[in-house]
Amino acid sequence: MNFSELFKLSGPLGRFSPDGRCLASCMQYRLVVRDAGSLQILHLYTCLDQIQYIEWSSDSLFILCAMYKRGIVQVWSLEQPDWHCKIDEGSAGLVASCWSPDGRHILNTTEFHLRITVWSLCTKSVSYIKYPKACQQGIAFTKDGRYMAVAERRDCKDFISIFVCSDWQLLRHFDTETQDLFGIEWAPNGCVLAAWDTCLEYKILLYSLDGRLLSTYRAYEWSLGIKSVAWSPSSQFLAIGSYDEKVRILNHVTWKKITEFEHPATVVNPKTIVYKEVEKSPSVETERLSFPPTRALANSLFSTQSKYAISEVPLSLHYVKPAADRANPKMGIGMLAFSPDNCFLATKNDNIPNAVWIWDIQKLKLFVVLEQLCAIQCFQWDPRQPRLAVCTGNSNVYLWSPVGCVSVQVPVEGDFPIVSLSWHSSGDSMVLLSKDSFCVCYLEREEVK
Repeated sequence: MNFSELFKLSGPLGRFSPDGRCLASCMQYRLVVRDAGSLQILHLYTCLDQIQYIEWSSDSLFILCAMYKRGIVQVWSLEQPDWHCKIDEGSAGLVASCWSPDGRHILNTTEFHLRITVWSLCTKSVSYIKYPKACQQGIAFTKDGRYMAVAERRDCKDFISIFVCSDWQLLRHFDTETQDLFGIEWAPNGCVLAAWDTCLEYKILLYSLDGRLLSTYRAYEWSLGIKSVAWSPSSQFLAIGSYDEKVRILNHVTWKKITEFEHPATVVNPKTIVYKEVEKSPSVETERLSFPPTRALANSLFSTQSKYAISEVPLSLHYVKPAADRANPKMGIGMLAFSPDNCFLATKNDNIPNAVWIWDIQKLKLFVVLEQLCAIQCFQWDPRQPRLAVCTGNSNVYLWSPVGCVSVQVPVEGDFPIVSLSWHSSGDSMVLLSKDSFCVCYLEREEVK
């Protein structure tokens, strides 16, 4: 495993292009595009204000930079560096911006969610979608890019509109049986749309492409409900994480629950492997000691490294009791992700912030628990194989695969608290992001295999 040098960054804005050739990052009002392999600067663009969001087009030919404070979006072309586009929403303001799947339209959501404006880069035409709902996940595209679902709120009721992305014509419009619709997400095959209610009510509804209600699932009532939702890549399973610290798996045939995964504070099953992160101080040979010590020697003397040790079961995990008198309590299943081969599901229970739970989907049982020294900030699966990368806000990156797991410290001077990471589409590198810097981690070919 090799690491690049650190590069400056403002906010964790670093993205590989979908084709894997480029890496975009932001430094205040500058957009820097580098070659993903050599990290040589290919393009340098100057925006009108500090960049708050970036996104690549699906074909990697354009990149948008959103400046929400100014209500402006600027678009840059990699093929024609002299070409650029500026979209100013004016007094309407701007709270969100994204590409359409064809990479030639931009969808801007105005302040107070008054409307979504669809801007065409080809014809310079403008379309409007009224009454978008202010919720966590209000726009969803099918994986093939043909349809878009939009959550709407009008006359104190929730609705979903389905549009054809080729001409933005309305295909279906229907109301949902929700108190306060919170999010929508298409199954990867594009046949079923999941819509779930506010956390005050446990309710998830499944709709077909033509707006028919296929099924409604409610696990319980009169308690905080759904917190996270994830489809399996095959569309066979829908995982629902809730505030009661459980994940429920629905099947795609009857939309009934086939199992539920509990996240107790004590791991008792002797067949579950628990990898516990432990700190170790590096040993220094006395012959190498010198006074005054060199900088490298001083760093090695006072730094601590970490490694994994297999713990005996039963094992009690670090459990945090949430504050009952505060909104959005740190409890329940806050993160869910299926591996690309559908074999594993990784979860995080916010009550046990230092642990990642990895479930075997073929056997529907707990496979591995990773217990870290610090709280989990982010985890993401390798897009090519069942390998999970984890970061915990320190300068280590952690990798798990079915053959074992490893902790690797990024060899940099000073502090590098990794808060986010993102895999390259090939799975042979990833970008590690802190709030003010980033580096690229390259995995050896033997490790990739």
